[in-house]
Amino acid sequence: MIDDIRLDSATPLQQQLYRQLSQRIIDQRYLPGSQLPSSRQLAADLGVSRNTVNAVYDQLKAEGFLQSRAGKGVFINEDICAALNQPTQAFTRTPGNTAPLPPLPVVPRHNLRLSEDANLPFQPGLPDLDAFPIRSWNRILHHQESRRLLRGYDCIQGYQPLRQAIAGYVQASRGVRCKEHQIIITNGAQQALSLIADVLLQPGDRIFCENPGYRGARYALSRHGNPLLPIPLRGQVLDVDVLADMGPAKLLFCTPTHQYPMGGILDIAQRMALVQWAQRNQTWIIEDDYDSEFHFHNKPFAAIQGLFDNTPVLYVGSFSKTLLPGLRIGYLIVPEPMVEAFLWAKRVTGGETPLLPQATISEFIESGQFARHLRRMRQLYREKWTYFQKLVLEELGGLVTPVAESAGMHLVLEGDFDDLDLSQQLRAKGFGSTPLSAHFIGETTRTGLVMGFASASEPQIAAGVSALKSLLLRN
Repeated sequence: MIDDIRLDSATPLQQQLYRQLSQRIIDQRYLPGSQLPSSRQLAADLGVSRNTVNAVYDQLKAEGFLQSRAGKGVFINEDICAALNQPTQAFTRTPGNTAPLPPLPVVPRHNLRLSEDANLPFQPGLPDLDAFPIRSWNRILHHQESRRLLRGYDCIQGYQPLRQAIAGYVQASRGVRCKEHQIIITNGAQQALSLIADVLLQPGDRIFCENPGYRGARYALSRHGNPLLPIPLRGQVLDVDVLADMGPAKLLFCTPTHQYPMGGILDIAQRMALVQWAQRNQTWIIEDDYDSEFHFHNKPFAAIQGLFDNTPVLYVGSFSKTLLPGLRIGYLIVPEPMVEAFLWAKRVTGGETPLLPQATISEFIESGQFARHLRRMRQLYREKWTYFQKLVLEELGGLVTPVAESAGMHLVLEGDFDDLDLSQQLRAKGFGSTPLSAHFIGETTRTGLVMGFASASEPQIAAGVSALKSLLLRN
């Protein structure tokens, strides 16, 4: 009789019984050559069906743990002892049946690990989830999920109606020059950046990035070991003038319409100068049009991609800020001759992007609801931006210096403090933020907090400012 096995309802009974029996055989708690109870007896002892026990016995026989002897019953394989104790270089049994892992990858510096809840008030990049028109969205979702076409495969490039909708949207709102066949749907903007690295970078190719800048881009573009060189800001935007003395680069990553995290906007003259520099130096500009939809007083400048014909620009966008981060849908717009290379890279590294959310977004755009949602969010975020700045000036004057631009979903509060420690303390009180210093490459840094007001209600904004004030005064 086996009396040391305990089963519960948390996981499938067959899976639990298999794991417990196999582990006991490996640990030699059940000795080689010993007989196990019949399937009928074990099923009765454990209170499970005989089919469950038979299925587990059959699996253990197939894997060599057990043997059947005609007319006698089921026994533990006598030869398993030699197999488990055979010394080899590849595997050495240690107490607890563990073995050393292969060499682990090096974690990048400043790779901050967030808590399990990344949806806290003031979390940068998080939109107002409660203001999302979920009922309208669900109506479209239910309409789309009944379509048989969306239950199978589509294509690596992405759902054609969504690519058509994106092409129309970026042409009208951002002045981007493209056709639907130049658009590749990705699993968020981060996959788009990874594809750029996979397709374009060779060993030794240099990459220029804004400093401070978007950390996700740095991680994606430098993961093959290519040198990453910081380009300083001037007036909260990329300092285009310093590029003349920097030498060549294969890629330059920038957020020209709303510099992340400092919020500046690259003007037309600077954009034209950047394109001319890139053309002279055979450099690809990666244009991340971060927060371009949320300008509160002026219409944003047209995208760099649309300034001239054949600009050396790879345009990256996503629906994480305009709709929901949980959708994980982004897009990459590339020149026509490059499409096939990017599609091959996506086929190898990621495959297709889920169809149902693509179809839902497509109808959401084509029905006009996307434009209405953006108008409502622009007004809502403007009100939050104004309220947050007011409280910062009233409550945190002399403690922090706000870096305020009339755009975006976050505010930078600069100050002379340990921003990593302060960010962690603030998180312990239930408020998100990221340390400004983590956005810098190299030793030259400034300290502060990047705080996303879009995800916070007015009471949460007030509570967050109060919590930050108490921490600053205590430190």
